[in-house]
This record gives sequence, C-alpha cells and structure tokens, in this order.
Amino acid sequence: MPSPTRRRTSHGKRPGPGTGADRPVAERLREIRDWIDRGGDTDPEALTERLEDTESVLRQAAAWGLGHLKVHESRGALERALKDPDPAVRTQAAGSLGALGNPKSRLPLERALKDPSAKVRERAAWALWAVADPRSEPALIARLDDESPDVRWSAAVALGRVGGTEAVVPLTLARGDANDRVRREALLALAHVNPPNVGELLRPFLADPAVRVRIAAAVGLGERRDRAAVPLLIERLRVEPDVRVLPALLVALGRIGDRAAVPTLLGFVSHATSWARVCTFHALGELHAPEVADPARERLRDPIWSVRGAAAECLGAVGAPEDRDRLLALLNDPEMWPRRGAIYALGRLGLVDAAARIRERLSDPDPEVRLAAVWAVGHLGDRPSRDLLLNLLQDPLAPPGGPSTFAQGDGAVMLQSDAKDRLFDAVVQALRRLHQRSPDRIIERALSAARRRLPVRELRRPARLPAPETRGGQVPPTLGDLFGEKSPGRGRSTG
Repeated sequence: MPSPTRRRTSHGKRPGPGTGADRPVAERLREIRDWIDRGGDTDPEALTERLEDTESVLRQAAAWGLGHLKVHESRGALERALKDPDPAVRTQAAGSLGALGNPKSRLPLERALKDPSAKVRERAAWALWAVADPRSEPALIARLDDESPDVRWSAAVALGRVGGTEAVVPLTLARGDANDRVRREALLALAHVNPPNVGELLRPFLADPAVRVRIAAAVGLGERRDRAAVPLLIERLRVEPDVRVLPALLVALGRIGDRAAVPTLLGFVSHATSWARVCTFHALGELHAPEVADPARERLRDPIWSVRGAAAECLGAVGAPEDRDRLLALLNDPEMWPRRGAIYALGRLGLVDAAARIRERLSDPDPEVRLAAVWAVGHLGDRPSRDLLLNLLQDPLAPPGGPSTFAQGDGAVMLQSDAKDRLFDAVVQALRRLHQRSPDRIIERALSAARRRLPVRELRRPARLPAPETRGGQVPPTLGDLFGEKSPGRGRSTG
C-alpha cells in the first residue's frame, strides 16, 4: 500500500496510536480506540499511518477513526484504502470518505460502486449521498440493477438527493422492485426529483402491501402537495389497517392544505393511538381549521404528554387571545413537550404580555424548550428579550453532536432531538427578525461580528430552524440568508 502523504517524527513524545508491531493486536486495537475516544489528542492525522498496518483489523479501526474525527487531510490515504485487499477496510474507507463529504472523492467512490463486495458498493452509494454531487447520477442509476437489494436501496437513497431528470425512468421501474425497502426509496427519490407526473407515480402505492411503501407514498404526496391525492388519502385513512401508516396520511393531508380534509381529520382528534392524535393536531393546525379549537383545548389535559404539546401548538394556529391563561399554565407542565408547544403557541398568537414568562424558559433545562423560547421572543421581543438573545449569540459554537433521545411515546415511538445544534441558528433568526421589525444598530453589529467568526462553509449550509419553520416542508434558507446575506437565486431572506 502506498505511503501516506505526511509522516510526523516525534522526539520525546509518546508513540502514536497502535504503534509497536511486536505487541498483541488486541492491545494495539484498544489503544487506537481509546485514542479516538479522546478526540485524537493533539494529532488526529497520525492515525493515517495505521492504514498501512499489516493487521487488517487495525487498518479498519484507523479508517473508521479518520471519518469519525473528520480528518480531512486523510482523504488521499482513505481513497487509496478503497483498494485494500480486505473488503472490511474498503467498506470503512468508503464510509469515512462520506463523512468527510469532499466532492474530490467522487470518482474514487464511483469506482467503488463496482467493487466485488456488496458491502463496499452499499457504503460507497451512501458516501455519494453525503458528497451530494449531481455528476454521480449515472453511476448510481447503474446500481439500481445491482444483484444486492442493499445496494439497490442505498443507490435509490442517494438518487433521492442527487438525482435529476435522467433518474426518473430508472426510479419509476424501481417501484416494482421485489424488495420493499427499494420500492420505498424509489418513491421518496421520485418525490425529490419531482417529475411533472409525480402524483400519478406515487398514488397507486398508497395501497402497496408493504407498510413502509405506503408510508413513503403518503410522505411523497404530502411533500409534493398533490391535491389530486386528497380523496385517496382520505379513503386510505378510513380503511388503513396498520396504525403505523396513519401519521404519514394525516401529515400529508395537512401539508397539502386542502380544507376538504378537515371533516375527516376531526374524526382522529380522539383516536386511540396517541401519535395519530398528535399528527392530527399538527395537520389541522397547518390547515388553520377553527373547528379544531375546542377539541384542542380539551386535549390540553390529555394523559399523554405528546398530545398535550401538539394540542397546545395547534392553538397557536387556530386559537384566540383568551387561550393565554391555558397556555401559560402549561409552562409548568412536568414534561418538556407541553411546555414547548405552549411557547410556540404564545409566539404564534402574538401575546406580547407573555414575553416575560417565555424569557424565563430561555434557561429551561430542556434544549427543545429553550429553542422554542428563542423562536417565540423573536416574535414578541422587547428590550429584555433582545438583550438575552444577544447574550446567547456570544456563546461559542459547540461542535455538532448527534441527536439525543428525550422520550419514549406509547406505541414504541422514540423521539430524538438535535435542539442544541439548532439553537445558534434560531438565535440568529430571532435577532434578524427583531432587527427587521425595528432597525437596531446593536443587533446589526452583533450579527456582523458573529458572522465574521464563522467559516464560509458554515454560512452556505442549510439553516437548522425551529419546528414551526420546518413543518411545512419548505426548503430552508442558508445560514448566510439568516444573517441577511445575498444568496444567488434566492434573494434576501426575511428571517
């Protein structure tokens, strides 16, 4: 295997991870793992040298660590590792190249789509999803005929992100795949590509024998706001035998926005499955159906915390100022979700006299509640709110983390949150909104200083926004847009 591009000599330092070929493999492997867990200490690039080790298990650990630590300088070595004699090492190298997400790795990853190992081909397709280069479309289309269903599935997933018009016919054919995961991803990819006849391609699969395919059809029709699908979605709600499909059907009707669905949706506000009740309130809130106001008020006392939160948030869309006291009472709920929903509702109703109570929740122990409070004071903000937001803007950016599980709902629904990662973007959005409402030089200077601290790649990424900004399925602005920068073809964001 070729030598790495960079070697570091050490005088008086402890050796790099896994060095000393005369020691047991298990000991060296444990050393590599411990070193990765410590974040690579001060020299994460030293792990690149382990890609040359004679023991494949150590090369595999090194390849994983380089992706986990996002050591961008290792890209060339990882690309060479795609030719490693051990398919496990090649698989991990492809995954780590995906973690790095560098478009320069596109061609090596496309070649890896022809690897003899199905695992390598599958991981290469996922890596191309992460690289997100439209030029990979032909190579991914070719994998829709792969002998391995896992490879066909991952290729369809990647085409859902990078595919264009050339992918429409292959994805249309993939709807007939024997594997239901492939059918599901073909439908979702078609919804993303959005050909003119996308509704016709998705509607028949509302009756597919596989649960996951029916869910994907509903999600895609909702995403594309296919009004012609409304009667089919309503009928499917009446006959659907599996409660796991109900949330997708309910959310799709809300997203499409046709009030013809309101009578049917009202029949689900008391459904036996709590998650169906949650999605019903979200859908009726999107439809701004005043008929749901009284049921939502009743469900503020629902025994299930997720329903109380969804009913509260629904009142933000259809309620009235007299709901203020009901919503303020929920700020003391022992569960996070009702507090969060009440805050979003108070913000959407424009109840400025609730701003002081909402500001208290900027120090709530739960990050989801803090995120909601930032969003709400951006709508209701007064001078104290502005000052608190400015203080939050000064906090150093924490490295992105994975979503954390915060609750288990009935029906084995597991909920996760990435609210900590979204908080900075929400603060920027809230301050920008306050500044647009009433120009403020202090806010302007603070936002300019925060923008200068960020690398250009951060400004170009999609903004991570609070729930009311994302539930409608719109393409998010970039972080630069939130700061008020001009983005090509997008105009200036209104925050």
